[in-house]
Amino acid sequence: MAVEMHAGLASEGGSKLKMLLTYVDNLPSGSEKGTYYALDLGGTYFRVLRVELGGQKSSILDQYVERQPIPEQLMSGRSEELFDFIAESLQQFVEKGNDSEQFSSRKELGFTFSFPVKQTSVSSGILIKWTKGFAIKDMVAKEVAGGLQQALVRKGLNMRVTVLVNDTVGTLALGHYHDADTVAAVIIGTGTNACYWERTDAIIKCQGLLTASGGMVVNMEWGNFWSSHLPRTSYDIELDAESPNSNDQGFEKMISGMYLGDIVRRVILRMSEESDIFGPVSSSLSSPFALTTPSMAAMHEDDSPELTEVARILKGVLEIPDVPLKARKLVVKVCDVVTRRAARLAAAGIVGILKKIGRDGSGGITGGRSRSDIKMRRTVVAVEGSLYTEYTMFREYLHEALHEILGEEISQHVIIKVSEDGSGIGAALLAASHSSRSVDNVQPL
Repeated sequence: MAVEMHAGLASEGGSKLKMLLTYVDNLPSGSEKGTYYALDLGGTYFRVLRVELGGQKSSILDQYVERQPIPEQLMSGRSEELFDFIAESLQQFVEKGNDSEQFSSRKELGFTFSFPVKQTSVSSGILIKWTKGFAIKDMVAKEVAGGLQQALVRKGLNMRVTVLVNDTVGTLALGHYHDADTVAAVIIGTGTNACYWERTDAIIKCQGLLTASGGMVVNMEWGNFWSSHLPRTSYDIELDAESPNSNDQGFEKMISGMYLGDIVRRVILRMSEESDIFGPVSSSLSSPFALTTPSMAAMHEDDSPELTEVARILKGVLEIPDVPLKARKLVVKVCDVVTRRAARLAAAGIVGILKKIGRDGSGGITGGRSRSDIKMRRTVVAVEGSLYTEYTMFREYLHEALHEILGEEISQHVIIKVSEDGSGIGAALLAASHSSRSVDNVQPL
């Protein structure tokens, strides 16, 4: 992971890791004051938020959130229609609120846009491609925030899109607001991604990049990580070959909630084909994604003596009735192996980031000095995503692997903190931390 990070920072296309520049060159410190807005568009719903900041560390005085579905026709229509719909909702939201200064001054808006974007500045970026059911053709290869800004102007809203970020960057911002030792953020949910704080002089592909802080958040797009060292099985290879994005998102397909249940289904299918332990092969067992990760987790964490939950899911979801206890135990074991591997890979990825930025306890060792000479700095990684927050066994295996890789001495200085709603609150905080400067502080030489 660390080697691929170096390669991705050295040249465009130098690695499967895109290592995208975000132009976010300062993170919220806790001294931000005032009322800020955020818009979070990452799927079939969008959310608008208002956050009031009191200027003292971790004092979010008030937050108000509203969630709205996006009408289906707008997901494949024209960009202007989508942005007008969003701007109108934003206008109603502002008018409903009790923002005392709402009409007197221009408001700053943080825009979380969780689709692949090539950033051109902290507040602008070009849409690379749509995912998650969107297909608005006139927006591909176009600037994203500008379209929203024009819609805000058409609605007469005195509001500026201050930052354009993805959910991972928002998670890092929220983590840093509460704890200044936060250096990276990882999302492990349906999909997975990570970002971290990098020194600008380490970003070789953009020579001459200057920031006031000397650093910048880099969006790794780590779901696409690939290495010959990854322990890939025939099940992974088949899953990849049969997915719409084959040869893409290799790391994500071994780690994230979208895929874990399907890996388990494929293993049970192979067992079923090669032995009669589950009786005749059921047709449900052959349908991709029939077994979801929540169902897999429920089987994995079934602690009843007869494994009744396992029997219920095998029968109800995969149409395999009357499974003997011995076979049910085998299913639990398969869930365990798949989950443990995913959690350990995620932990290895986190350590890869720490290694790259010299926070894994091995930095600066010369000659015969031992690790114990080194004063390890407290290091916080913000984590968001249902796989980590809701799946106890996954979380335990991830922590176990971190301890194992880093060792007892170092791992006590590495703290994993759950950061909830970075994609919303984090974007508002970034709007705050980038608002005091009317000019963009990031400039090429």
